[in-house]
Parts: sequence; structure tokens; C-alpha cells
Amino acid sequence: MYRVLFVCHGNICRSPMAEFIMKDIVKKHKVEHLFHIESAACHTDAIGCRPHRGTRAKLQEVGISTEGKTARLITRVDYERFDYIIAMDYYNLRDLERTFLGDKEHKVKMLLEYAGLDRDVADPWYTGDFDATYDDCVLGCNALYKFLMSK
Repeated sequence: MYRVLFVCHGNICRSPMAEFIMKDIVKKHKVEHLFHIESAACHTDAIGCRPHRGTRAKLQEVGISTEGKTARLITRVDYERFDYIIAMDYYNLRDLERTFLGDKEHKVKMLLEYAGLDRDVADPWYTGDFDATYDDCVLGCNALYKFLMSK
């Protein structure tokens, strides 16, 4: 089983978008039984909140529900629980290094690394552009899926 955790600052925009896009990808490929997928926050700003209305609207537009999701905080235990811990930006990488006291098993990577890109996932919190975030998440999640299925 592939245990994947997507992480961003507050777990209301980018990481839940990636979580539900990835869940949709594995569902469409009929391999849900091979995956456990979640998302979490590096900071406590929005713990317990539903995904941002922009995230919900964009995903609803493409037929993906975020029903039941509320933001949760990453913990040190998550390092043991997950095989792949996927950061949305470089600040998240720094926060994860602090939380996990390093990354000795090399589980932490940037989402767009899987697509061969060295940049952050677009952050709609500052731009309001949920389309750009969606495009980045689709690109990264499809590349991650192909990577995992090629193993």
C-alpha cells in the first residue's frame, strides 16, 4: 500500500486539493485499495476548518467532493505512518524538517518535483487563482501516480 500525505501551510487550499485530486485519480484507475491518502497542515491557523470555499468550488466544478474533510495538524507520528510526504512549497519543506527533526528516510519531497519542476504549487491564498493551483495539483498528482505505479 502507498501511504501518501500532502502538506501545506493551513490544510485548507493546496494540500486538500491535491489530496482529493489524487483520490480521484486512483479511483478512476480502480486502484483505491493500493492507496491511503490524506492531507495536513504545518501550522494551526485553520485546524478544524473545511477546505477553503475556492478549493471546494474548483473541485466541485470538475466533479470532485471534499465532503467530510477538515484541516488537521501534522505530527511527528505522521513520519512513521506515511511513505510519501508531499510538500506544496519550500516553506512547508522547512517546517516538515523541523517537525520531523530531519528526513532520514527521504520521504519528504515537493509535489512538482515528480513532474520535473523545481517550484512551489501556486498558492491561491495570496492570488485567489484556484485554477492555477488546480492545474499544478493535477500535473503533480498525475506525475506522482505514474511514479508510484512504475515502482
